[in-house]
Amino acid sequence: MEERGAGPREIRKAYMMSTSLTGRVAVVTGASSGIGEATAEHLAGLGARVAVLARRAERLDDLVARVERAGGRALALAADVTDAAAVRAAAERVAAELGGADLLFNNAGVMLPAPIEELAADQWQRQIDLNVTGLMNVIGAFVPQLVKAAGERGVADLINTSSIAAQNIFPNFAVYSGTKAFVTHLSRHLRAELGPKNVRVSAVEPGIVGTELQSHVTDEGARSWLEGSRQEMEWLTPEDVARTIGFLASLPPRANLQQVTIMPTGQAS
Repeated sequence: MEERGAGPREIRKAYMMSTSLTGRVAVVTGASSGIGEATAEHLAGLGARVAVLARRAERLDDLVARVERAGGRALALAADVTDAAAVRAAAERVAAELGGADLLFNNAGVMLPAPIEELAADQWQRQIDLNVTGLMNVIGAFVPQLVKAAGERGVADLINTSSIAAQNIFPNFAVYSGTKAFVTHLSRHLRAELGPKNVRVSAVEPGIVGTELQSHVTDEGARSWLEGSRQEMEWLTPEDVARTIGFLASLPPRANLQQVTIMPTGQAS
């Protein structure tokens, strides 16, 4: 008798087993909205315990409640990533309450485009503080946990949110693009340092994603450009990026995607 192929239910079961993150502890920064929020829910759905870090405590509490209603476990960490002491304290809580992180999605960031001649120095500094210094504060606080976990379990993941702006040229986005180029190049260097210790390092470079980032933009020219692009094409959703993060973390320990660009199908550059 000829064997029948696997049906949809069996295929889905096999897929879920291959992508399970059960037993892993994930830290997600910028988790109160957008990509961070969607990724925390997705990783929890794959079985990870998630520590969600952001400034807005009420939004984190709502996120934790949703995760736990769905059968997961989550820990809210209200902290500003630009405050190094607060981030270190958050890392200590993750170690004490969850046993330490083996997956870090370093995602907090801000986008404030404007022509350089406007001399919007406060916006320049805000982007540098959050996208560069904040990113480094989180790395400094959690990399020891990642290295320890990798030594014990054979793999850990550091995934940094960069942007297609790290590679391409967008007028009026110079400072933002510069901070994201830092993230991408830093990630390459950290992979060389941490890869031999079984810590995989990846930079994820999304194109335009519909999140709160666009609502923070104050420059009228940039706002008009963004609104025009929304009319011309369908933007990515936070869930699209979240699934990408889940895929990266679910790869066999021997495999590390160093740099991943995810673009709206209609975005040319």
